[in-house]
Amino acid sequence: MDKLQPNCMYHIFNHANGFENIFSEDENYRFFLEKYRHYIQPMAETYAYCLLPNHFHLVVRIRKAEVLAELYRNHTFSKVQNFGKSEISDNEIERYIAKQFANLFSSYTQSFNKVNNRRGSMFIKNFKRELIDNKDYFESAIIYTHRNPIHQGFCANYEDWGYSSYNEDKENKSNTIEASKLVKTFGGLDSFIQSHQLSLDKFRQLLVSDI
Repeated sequence: MDKLQPNCMYHIFNHANGFENIFSEDENYRFFLEKYRHYIQPMAETYAYCLLPNHFHLVVRIRKAEVLAELYRNHTFSKVQNFGKSEISDNEIERYIAKQFANLFSSYTQSFNKVNNRRGSMFIKNFKRELIDNKDYFESAIIYTHRNPIHQGFCANYEDWGYSSYNEDKENKSNTIEASKLVKTFGGLDSFIQSHQLSLDKFRQLLVSDI
């Protein structure tokens, strides 16, 4: 599987490792986002997220190499081995990115297991990632991420799902995603909403045609 690269945009998704749910109550969703902001936000801009009971979706841009190198240099596990070192290699940066995602999943799992008296991993080890290399794909990935709860039958409208970034984009109020940048990419809030609605209308038409 290709490694995540600096200054690249990705659609990232992962699933429960087995038949259990990753999230079973409101506190689980909140705690995951808290850990996400701690481990991932310093090294990546987040443009969309959606958390569902047994999987999640993210649209992120990994920050530039020089930003990641500084984060790596200041990280506890690398301070000793990189003391006085002026250059951080590409491999070290790639390992740092991977380690931060591993830390996110491990930290969440350990807490969930402790509270629920369970053992074992919760996430599939090698999470999926797709490189986003153009604006159309970027917008499609955003809309697909936000539409996933509807596609999965959890709700009827974007606004109805409380564990995605859609409402945060509409309100331009978030401590997790780059709401202003995202809406601007769509050409403004009206265009953002319209693009999502057109996608939902097409999805509903497909459902009707399959009956």
